Amino acid sequence: MNIELLSQIVDYGVLGLLAFMSFLTLFFWIERLLFYRSVKVSNYNTLEELEIDATNNLSIISSFGANAPYIGLLGTVLGIIITFYTMGQTGEMEVKAIMTSLALALKATAMGLVVAIPAIFFYNHLNRKVEVIMNKWIIHNKEK
Repeated sequence: MNIELLSQIVDYGVLGLLAFMSFLTLFFWIERLLFYRSVKVSNYNTLEELEIDATNNLSIISSFGANAPYIGLLGTVLGIIITFYTMGQTGEMEVKAIMTSLALALKATAMGLVVAIPAIFFYNHLNRKVEVIMNKWIIHNKEK
């Protein structure tokens, strides 16, 4: 297999996966916000029922936030391996080419962080909304 093709597969594969994770994170965050806006605590008989509905899809956002940096790091490690392999095959020790390849390899880690930081923010934001909704249910049922 051509090393240039392998490099492009790694780049586009890792960055594509991170972009997909970013899209899903944003989608589920918006979906949860819309759900929380429309939820009526009076429709729930038990706190457990409410909790099941309120926490739906939160684990996906949390998982993306926790794993995006690792996926980015994997892309960086693979990029560095490809850089070293190319250097070994060509025998070139040109500093400009080496530094450019290493800098491009690091973009995967940066993208992983770009996905993870908002995902963790969204997760924490939604967790707080779940706490508020559940406390509203408790207050509502104490008044009965």
